[in-house]
Amino acid sequence: MSTAKATLKDGKTVEFYTDMLGEGTMKEVYFTKDKKSVVCFYKDAKEATDANRLKRLETILRKNNPTLPTSQGGAARNDQEAAYYREMFCWPTDIITAPRFGILCPAYPSTFFFESGPDFIKGKEKNGMRFIGERNRAMLEKFAPAELGEWRMYLALCIRMARAVGRLHNAGLAHSDLSPNNVLVDPKRGASIVIDIDSLVVESLYAPDVLGTKGYIAPEVLTTMHLPFKDPNRKFPNARTDQHALAVLIYQYLLRRHPLDGKKVPPAASAEEQELLAQGKQALFCEHPADASNRPEKKDYVPCEALGPFLNELFQRTFVKGLHAPNDRPAAIEWVRGLIKTVDLLVPCANPACKGKWIIVTKPSQPGQLKCPWCTQMAKGAYPMLNLRAERRPGVWMPDGNIVLHNGIYLQKWHTMDNVFPGPDTDRQPQAWVSYDQAKREWRLVNQNLASMTILPSGKRVPPNEYVVLKNGQQIRFGQEEHARMADVLLIGS
Repeated sequence: MSTAKATLKDGKTVEFYTDMLGEGTMKEVYFTKDKKSVVCFYKDAKEATDANRLKRLETILRKNNPTLPTSQGGAARNDQEAAYYREMFCWPTDIITAPRFGILCPAYPSTFFFESGPDFIKGKEKNGMRFIGERNRAMLEKFAPAELGEWRMYLALCIRMARAVGRLHNAGLAHSDLSPNNVLVDPKRGASIVIDIDSLVVESLYAPDVLGTKGYIAPEVLTTMHLPFKDPNRKFPNARTDQHALAVLIYQYLLRRHPLDGKKVPPAASAEEQELLAQGKQALFCEHPADASNRPEKKDYVPCEALGPFLNELFQRTFVKGLHAPNDRPAAIEWVRGLIKTVDLLVPCANPACKGKWIIVTKPSQPGQLKCPWCTQMAKGAYPMLNLRAERRPGVWMPDGNIVLHNGIYLQKWHTMDNVFPGPDTDRQPQAWVSYDQAKREWRLVNQNLASMTILPSGKRVPPNEYVVLKNGQQIRFGQEEHARMADVLLIGS
């Protein structure tokens, strides 16, 4: 296989294979000789003389780059977080000046290529569309079932995706084309990675190159795309349109359908116009609480309320009021928080044939019996739920979240302390873990790293490496220090 050399903007060279690896609308892609990076040449030679293109790339590669430490010219306040976010993006590292204009990017990690299946699946990129919709999933179920992963891992990949989008927005950037094509996913490991970074919108400086991908373009962009480019009423991709696309992706990964696709067909002269209206001016959430005219065609669909109170509220905000009012859409960080809180409400389904395998406690304040939304079976046995409380002023403890416990689960600092949120630099040393003693039929909370865990009202200490048997109505205080939470134990289920 023959090779050639590409010259970078700083004068260094990199050797690449001349056999094209792949191509998109704007670029041709080639592996570097070490296969750790890819050389991406722009197809249009005019890009090399486009001053805005060059300035945009320089801004993205340096000043606004969340994967580059601030000390090396990257985004502000980014020295500690750069390595963490480097795993969430395929961020360009250099500009190529010869033999053609282009960019040098890291190669996708191997986890984002299918590891099993026949030749038409194995080795291909894990484009998100492979995991969305019945037909695509049926193909994987038949030929590569191991690639589908557990349903709860889709929550994990959505958390990473929302974190990545939020970091873009904090750096003054917007992706402008979030879609399954530009966010590769690995459901087996709960991972995602954002690609196609070179055309990012730099807020207030560089406008978008594209309007987005069909199905993920915000309604206001579609509704005004007929207006002249410089018309002040025309809307272009920005952070608010990213928020719409992010919510669509999360809805699709968790519920396997599009939030605007239903049985309602807008009257129009052609199928193209119908689609434009259904995604634009007349877009209607298929689960709109006051308008059932666009409900999903499939009668036994799992509703978004089955995803629990936090995600249901975010979907309602996004696709009811926020659908045509961009400023009302939840920010990416709100999705991160909602997804993390939802993970804390998971209970395993006892049905070995269940495809979802996990139930979400949809009403923590009134849990009752737990019914699996995927297989409709009732959960077996009782599970302890900790109703967390925080001391807002001396002696006044207010509700502050919930976590449902199951065998093997860990309590982290963000569970035991009210001033800790799981972020890139959060201490992830487990504070306690949960076990179920089958012989005695009792749930145990084993202290690992809590220095002053106590049982109330007796005040009895539970030292590290010892446990407390969890009983209905019991109270536990995780510590005596400021910000340590208290928990009321409630046994839920049957």
